[in-house]
Amino acid sequence: MTPKTLYKVTFLNHGKVYALYARQVESGRLWGFVEVSELVFDVHDGLVVDPTEERLRDEFAGTRTLHLPMQSVLRVEEVEKKGHSAIRDAATGEAVVTPFPLPARPR
Repeated sequence: MTPKTLYKVTFLNHGKVYALYARQVESGRLWGFVEVSELVFDVHDGLVVDPTEERLRDEFAGTRTLHLPMQSVLRVEEVEKKGHSAIRDAATGEAVVTPFPLPARPR
């Protein structure tokens, strides 16, 4: 049995650049849309949890198919293995989700 194809889909959404992994990407049945389905997220049983992965899993929970406008898709890559999913600010490229809580600033 051959392993299923894995895609990295990078797209723009509300001023942020999302990078998600999916098993299926097709030109949509809806004209002008790309269909992304079978989203792939890491499942961690240990103590270390990736906050970006958690946020994406929560945001897309219950999503069977994501219909993205063609003009919002920046890149679709067929990859051998899953890397890190990400949410970045489109203008600066900085990560939107910080890995650790920031300390409170003294007033």
